[in-house]
Amino acid sequence: MTDEGSGADTHGWPVMRSIVRIVGLLGVVAVLLHGPVSADYANREDVQRYMDELHTEHGFSKDELQIIFTEAERQQSILDAIARPAERTLKWFEYRRRFMDESRIEGGVRFWDDNEAALRLAEDEYGVAPEYIVGIIGVETRYGRIVGKHRVIDALSTLAFDYPSRSAFFRKELTQFLLLVREEDQAFDALKGSYAGAMGYGQFIPSSYRAYAVDFDGDGVRDIWNNTTDAIGSVANYFGEHGWQGSGPAFVQVYPGGSNADEVLAPGLELDTTVGALKKVGIEVRDVPEGTAAALMRMDLAEGAEYWLGLHDYYVITRYNHSKMYALAVHQLAQAIKTRRAATLASR
Repeated sequence: MTDEGSGADTHGWPVMRSIVRIVGLLGVVAVLLHGPVSADYANREDVQRYMDELHTEHGFSKDELQIIFTEAERQQSILDAIARPAERTLKWFEYRRRFMDESRIEGGVRFWDDNEAALRLAEDEYGVAPEYIVGIIGVETRYGRIVGKHRVIDALSTLAFDYPSRSAFFRKELTQFLLLVREEDQAFDALKGSYAGAMGYGQFIPSSYRAYAVDFDGDGVRDIWNNTTDAIGSVANYFGEHGWQGSGPAFVQVYPGGSNADEVLAPGLELDTTVGALKKVGIEVRDVPEGTAAALMRMDLAEGAEYWLGLHDYYVITRYNHSKMYALAVHQLAQAIKTRRAATLASR
């Protein structure tokens, strides 16, 4: 359906208004009874051009592509969800509350206990501490409990062809997904994930899967949907490939003192200053060498604010999700899980 003609009934046409209402109600009933109506992607000119590109550049069968895009469904719920990501709509204290609850911390301890051997092996091979791998999986999917309910083919088709502001990005991800399905011998309509097409325990988008997913248990399959060992190794490999150091903290809390800290906040995610430069303007930084590259950020509380310094591994976390709040949530959940597990082990 389109919005064409939506402004035609503005001068008093009661019969036409009644027809529009009836048609609209019938559409709602159809969706409630039968779910999303097919977008008929296979017969759209833009999709046909895209299919031609896939055939020419990657050797996909045109008949196969016709089946895939006949089956793909446009999902309005996906367009609604991507328009309001939590990182843009919540303040820090609200965002943090979503991830620092008791059940997620305890769930992290259990996940660590259940997968201790794989986490230890991942740390040995990639240098990534277990708490950060567990923290990522905890934030992303509650340790595999919430991995997404959307068919990936529907999510990526909807965003590739009906979300103009980021259509180029999602068309690339759709191509990566179709290549993934072919390479891994998966059914295109079976894999499910988030509204943005992210999959498995660690919520890898298709390009990340193809680049960073690993067969960590050596069974010949890169399974991030059901195999926790592969999921753990894949998250660790992602961090390793993006330069994880593990030699110092990802974040340290700092104190503005008499400075006007808000004037020297990092405008983006990059490490745009040094600890020494921040000390010179009056910001109190403890136990970090002055030459260390850093990014200063303000996190809003219900009343007031707190200030954090992101260091090298903070920036690596933002390669997973380009959000300062996301990175700090992962860090704080990781530290809470580590502390809780240590206390639990000590009491046994």
